Amino acid sequence: MTKFTDLNLSPKVLKAVEEAGYETPTPIQTGAIPPALEGQDVLGIAQTGTGKTASFTLPMICKLARGRARARMPRSLVLCPTRELAAQVAENFDTYSKHVKLSKALLIGGVSFKEQDILIDKGVDVLIATPGRLLDHFERGKLLLTGIEIMVVDEADRMLDMGFIPDIERIFNLTPFTRQTLFFSATMAPEIERITNTFLSAPARIEVARQATASETIEQSVVMFRGSRRDRAASEKRKLLRAMIDGEGENCTNAIIFCNRKTDVDIVAKSLKKYGYDAAPIHGDLDQSQRTRTLDGFRDGTLRFLVASDVAARGLDIPAVSHVFNFDVPSHAEDYVHRIGRTGRAGREGKAMMICAPSDEKNLDDIERLVAKTIPRGENPLATSKDTETPPEAEAATEEKPRRSRSRSRKQDDAPAETPATETEPAAVEAAPKEERAPRNRGRGGRNRNNDRGGDNHVVGMGDHMPSFIEKSFEERMAG
Repeated sequence: MTKFTDLNLSPKVLKAVEEAGYETPTPIQTGAIPPALEGQDVLGIAQTGTGKTASFTLPMICKLARGRARARMPRSLVLCPTRELAAQVAENFDTYSKHVKLSKALLIGGVSFKEQDILIDKGVDVLIATPGRLLDHFERGKLLLTGIEIMVVDEADRMLDMGFIPDIERIFNLTPFTRQTLFFSATMAPEIERITNTFLSAPARIEVARQATASETIEQSVVMFRGSRRDRAASEKRKLLRAMIDGEGENCTNAIIFCNRKTDVDIVAKSLKKYGYDAAPIHGDLDQSQRTRTLDGFRDGTLRFLVASDVAARGLDIPAVSHVFNFDVPSHAEDYVHRIGRTGRAGREGKAMMICAPSDEKNLDDIERLVAKTIPRGENPLATSKDTETPPEAEAATEEKPRRSRSRSRKQDDAPAETPATETEPAAVEAAPKEERAPRNRGRGGRNRNNDRGGDNHVVGMGDHMPSFIEKSFEERMAG
């Protein structure tokens, strides 16, 4: 069995590795470290969690131990897709370079430009950055990349997902042709393969088999979900998530909730907080200080639920996660194994639960083919609940009631007010013969007072509110 002592690392680096508690390198480390130490380009294909961060930090520290950086001209560059992954790489450098005098700078969004400019002006041996912030510094004239000796691109497939590939190509063109390049990706999409063929020179290719199985300590299940109506499906799905969390009770000490889209991360986190759940989102639109506080709170137990996407959660090292909830079925089958691997670590028991809508069934089939097993179907906790959703018939009846009441009110408003005869008809009318009054009453509004719907429809009168002076003139004529 290969050990770190067999990889020709410097004594000071080996001492730091031993103090960190590592003895046996992972397959990607065994394959990548020797050619990297020899100055050869390396193309590593491995997922997060396989130990590839150490596979490039250890040889970089050994090679950079000699020499000194000049102002605004870093000697090495590590590109990462997210702030959290960049911060984790920086922590690895701190761990393994504790016995070697190397300076480093972390260029990520959400942090003051001024503080970063001060570090760059002093000169750094290792520059760890996200592509966007790196180009911001370059365009402001605060950074030169002509002194780069070693360049590392980490999580290239996530760079592709986030639209960073044009920036990566531009950065490659700003660095010297003589640089050494270490390129790591979980998958080799055509766009990524084109870049490696263009910018890598005869690389040593190390490919670690994709992780297709989850830990046996993880209990997996999937709940099949179908919304009652298209416009209600999203809210019903969030209600199902809350019911699944409630069903776990105190066993769910903390959990990561994965969504496929950043917009859903915000919506799900906001919904959980609205219903009293201690939840917070993590995505690229948040300030770095807020993202750091969120992660620290989740690590120390003050935050119970972390809602994240695959990109934001990539590379996060969070121990002791009791549950993972897949609010969405991941579109890439490998991501499922990566997601649920956040629980059940170091021999602990964990639980991974997933919600599958009809549109996700194809992705579920891909996952089951990858893991070579059928994921057990869980019971929908809302299926037997009396208050799952208001039935459409009941809702329609509820909507009908106000319409009927409004209709009745309109009829009442339109009906003429009943007025006592003594107020509208003078005494002369009362004294007139009965047979003379009847035709006149039918003429008023064309109806008979004894029958609201009767009367002679051919007679057109002036209504119940005939002025008394007009009525007198009629009485005088009839009397004459």
